[in-house]
Amino acid sequence: MKVYFIGAGPGDPELVTLKAKRLLNSCSICIYAGSLVNPAVLDHLPAGAERYDSAVMSLDEITVLFESARQRDLNVVRLHSGDPSIYGAIREQMNELDRLDISYEVIPGVSSFQAAAAALCTELTAPEISQTIILTRTAGRTPMPEDQDLLKLAKSNATLCIFLSAHKIGEVASTLSGHYGSGCPVAVVYHASWPDQLILRGTLDDIGAQADSAGITKTAMIVVGWALSRDIPVSKLYDAGFSHEYRRAKTS
Repeated sequence: MKVYFIGAGPGDPELVTLKAKRLLNSCSICIYAGSLVNPAVLDHLPAGAERYDSAVMSLDEITVLFESARQRDLNVVRLHSGDPSIYGAIREQMNELDRLDISYEVIPGVSSFQAAAAALCTELTAPEISQTIILTRTAGRTPMPEDQDLLKLAKSNATLCIFLSAHKIGEVASTLSGHYGSGCPVAVVYHASWPDQLILRGTLDDIGAQADSAGITKTAMIVVGWALSRDIPVSKLYDAGFSHEYRRAKTS
């Protein structure tokens, strides 16, 4: 048997990969992150598939299910939200599977930061403005390494995609204003790609009040950076006067 760690994507059930859909369609046992995965994604499962919500389970309880599946020679789909490689807590599960000598495979998924960018119809990189994207979060019950504190990351002036921090949006904005400026564009995308998706656009100066007014405290992506502006330099990629391997520059 094998355990498949599958990225369920950001919410829209059509944003799972073809491989993920095939595995879900033939699944016998599915352990899914019920607090984050859109229930509509579970519609890809066969009617008779066993379903277990990991939101109410401990690692030990999940491991027991893995062992039970091996005894019955049944594959397991371990369904995580977004892409499993980002805040997925898969390492500890893999350690248990290694201990039990159970094989596993990871099927990547669309992350919420990508779905947020799509909802915003924006590019997270911008010529001469930002060529770096930082995926991060603020400290909570899980502390942040000191050298990855948000204030230190802000010195890069990169585009920031901040997970798991909607409840601290005011604090985030205040922290970043010193390096990005209070007028820096910010967006908050709640439930990116879900039917109830909500987009807030503003600046570091006003986004906190907007989020408070909308009652957004979780399952939202915060995107910060001047790359969100539309008034930025154009790239060289399609510049008629720029030569590259596939095109010669045109001269007037």
